[in-house]
Order: sequence, then C-alpha cells, then structure tokens
Amino acid sequence: MIPPVQVSPLIKFTRYSALLVGMIYGKKRYDYLKPIAEEERRVEAEEKKKREELERIAKELAEGSPSV
Repeated sequence: MIPPVQVSPLIKFTRYSALLVGMIYGKKRYDYLKPIAEEERRVEAEEKKKREELERIAKELAEGSPSV
C-alpha cells in the first residue's frame, strides 16, 4: 500500500477555514429564514382553518340542513 501524502499546512488551513465560514453562513441564513417560515406556516394554518369552515358550510347547505 502507498503511504499517505503529506498535505500542505496551507491547504489544511484553507479547507478548515472554508468549513468554518460555511458553518457561520449557514447559521446566519437559518436565523434569517426561520421567522419567515414560521410566519408562512401561521398564515397557511389560518387559511386552512377558513377553507375548512367554508367547506363545512358548503357541505351543510348541500345536504339541505342549514344550521347557520
């Protein structure tokens, strides 16, 4: 088996620096997008609630027993 090649310290430093920068960027991006996604989920839940209520009313009207 061939012995491992000695990797330059500059290359090691560059690789780990890029890894660290990527982790920091990912954390900042996540913190930026998280509140936006929460708001979208909240709005979607409200729309779903309204849609289900309208479907329930339409179903009751179609059955001919209006309870509203």
